[in-house]
Amino acid sequence: MDDLAATTGAPPRRRFTLRRLVRWCFKAVIWFVVTSIVWVSIYRFVPPPVTVTMLTNALDGRGITKDWMPLSRIDPDMARAAIGAEDARFCTHHGFDFTAIEKAMAHNEDSKRIRGGSTISQQTAKNVFLWQGRSYVRKVFEAYFTVLIETLWGKRRIMEMYLNVAETGIGTYGVNAGAERYFHHDASHLTPIEAARIAAVLPLPKKRGAVAPKGFVLRYGNTISRRIGAVHAGGYDSCLR
Repeated sequence: MDDLAATTGAPPRRRFTLRRLVRWCFKAVIWFVVTSIVWVSIYRFVPPPVTVTMLTNALDGRGITKDWMPLSRIDPDMARAAIGAEDARFCTHHGFDFTAIEKAMAHNEDSKRIRGGSTISQQTAKNVFLWQGRSYVRKVFEAYFTVLIETLWGKRRIMEMYLNVAETGIGTYGVNAGAERYFHHDASHLTPIEAARIAAVLPLPKKRGAVAPKGFVLRYGNTISRRIGAVHAGGYDSCLR
């Protein structure tokens, strides 16, 4: 066939080889790594205009309500509430809390209620760059972006992004928009119980409400409120000061 092509002047057909496949995969990986590093680097200084979660919810008719506020203006008790509720070792780990992961795995073996072991860093990586849901593929990308933001952003920016991007209600994103929705004032001044109630809503914002909470949300919010002082006194928020 190639001899025929040579005699007729037509170019020979290129054969699909394993070497070409490996070369293509290598180029794709390099492109992804470079693009992701640039993407994360930009968000080190610029708030993300939109996320996959926001777009997905907007397509379902829920809209997008958000109001970015710098960490320096957010009431410190909000970050302390997030640490007390979600990630007590936030300031000391490098993106992954293996102790919490082991405890979650042990708990999930004997309980019908699934407990997550994700850190605030992992949740931020998921909320900003990826999609919701449970899959090994997403977990791999989540781990990758967690390493990137821990390396390129630092703890203050991670917390700032988390508090501004996390869903705090149906179609509502960030603690500032959440504070305005639930308490009719911004997040620059929150009482400990207000901060705790927002933190209690974060894991399941579509099913929980911060206004007149009942049952588990009420009890959990009160528990988080008590933890806020311990987080501050114990220096668990030292990386944010």
